[in-house]
Amino acid sequence: MSGKTKYFLILILAMIFADASSQNSQVMYFMNLPQNHLLNPALRPSNSLYIGLPVLSGINLNVNNNFVNFSDVFHKNQSSDSIFTFLHKDNNNASIDKFLSKIKDLNSFEPEVMTQLLGFGLSVGNNTYVFLDINERIEGNIVIPGDFFKLALNGNEGFVGKTIDMSSLRASMMYYHEIGLGFSRNFTNRLRIGVKGKLLFGIASASLSNKSMGITVNDDYSHTLNADMTFNASAPADFYTSNENIIDSVVFDDKRINAKFFTGSKNIGLGIDIGATYDLTDNIVLSAAITDLGYIRWKRDVTNLALNSQFDFSGFDLLDVINGTKTFDELASEMGDSLKNSVNISNTNKSFTTFLPFGVSVGGSYLINSKLSVGLLSYTRFIGKQIREAVTVSGNANLSNVLSASLSYTMTNHRYDNFGAGLAVRGGFWQFYIMTDRIPVYWNKIVSDNNNIVLPANWNTLNFRLGMNLVFGNHTRAKNDTPMISVQ
Repeated sequence: MSGKTKYFLILILAMIFADASSQNSQVMYFMNLPQNHLLNPALRPSNSLYIGLPVLSGINLNVNNNFVNFSDVFHKNQSSDSIFTFLHKDNNNASIDKFLSKIKDLNSFEPEVMTQLLGFGLSVGNNTYVFLDINERIEGNIVIPGDFFKLALNGNEGFVGKTIDMSSLRASMMYYHEIGLGFSRNFTNRLRIGVKGKLLFGIASASLSNKSMGITVNDDYSHTLNADMTFNASAPADFYTSNENIIDSVVFDDKRINAKFFTGSKNIGLGIDIGATYDLTDNIVLSAAITDLGYIRWKRDVTNLALNSQFDFSGFDLLDVINGTKTFDELASEMGDSLKNSVNISNTNKSFTTFLPFGVSVGGSYLINSKLSVGLLSYTRFIGKQIREAVTVSGNANLSNVLSASLSYTMTNHRYDNFGAGLAVRGGFWQFYIMTDRIPVYWNKIVSDNNNIVLPANWNTLNFRLGMNLVFGNHTRAKNDTPMISVQ
């Protein structure tokens, strides 16, 4: 393996172990930026008109896990600058124990990508602001019980005679278009309300619904699995089962991936964002919002696979791979043979519904003067049965319509070293912005083949957004306006 290939794989793994607990940057909330209505539809920029350039107006990336950092997986050799994984053959069991100590009861991985294809906002008079968004969104959620890692890495000896509850295991992934049209206006001198309705077009989806799942480790170290699960998919793929109701093969049909497929016209959904701001005093503004309430009904290229049975298999022990007695391919093949020979699956084609993860924001800002403010924001995200909470404190500067900047500190996912920053600069009618909620504080240097690469040591949070807008005009702020919104 070449040095460049190794660095590329390390970077990919670093991204996997990054974490962000919200769909949109919390740094953006108190900035004078057109995209802040994505967090609360009641927020408005000071511009009279903005146009978001296709794709360039907004690219947002989040990759989320809630249990391990980069440094939990990669360890630095004490005698050199080399980096080893905790599974390296030269490491002792202490490395595995250290890794397992970070494992939680519920361990999640949540990749998210959003690209703004088109954005538009227009002030109508001094009171009303209307806006349009067209976004491409990909959202995923995988939850793995902690006992799964313990069983795989420590072996089954500690579980003999016990049944491991795996009912929390679940997974989902969906790709969809979002078209949102909204407005905000002042209903009193102090109260502003915003609403955005959204039409959703599903492109592809896969989800695992787990009603119950238990693994019993028998006295002879074999495993017995009881499961009642359903797998739903909407994708250009055909799942074939044998006469014994066993999955025989999965075939992807490239011919179905065409222009009609990407319209998502058969998988329709609806969504809504609701938000408000309230001027408590001339210097204090409170705000609250509920975003991404919605669902998609999947009807195109649908497959439902239901598993409700009990079967035995030889087990899943990664220690064999770590010790070198088996390869990972051999272990996977044995597991696959056990499943193939024991599992009976029903295959149907019924439409199904998925619900969007939704967020609740509660915040407030204190206006120090016409240019500076401090803000406090709580963001809670509900993903199925899971709840993600983040609290952000920020200092914000908004210099007319030329420059907007924010420095933030966020407490989330049991981490207290998350610093963020955002900057938006306007030159003529061009506005460029870049921001991140999670700036790594500690870094490691990897030395290999006489090359150096610097990577974050304790990186478990990442939220990155950048884009470019066309902006025109600038409202004159009233005395009691905050940098967060413009109230006329």
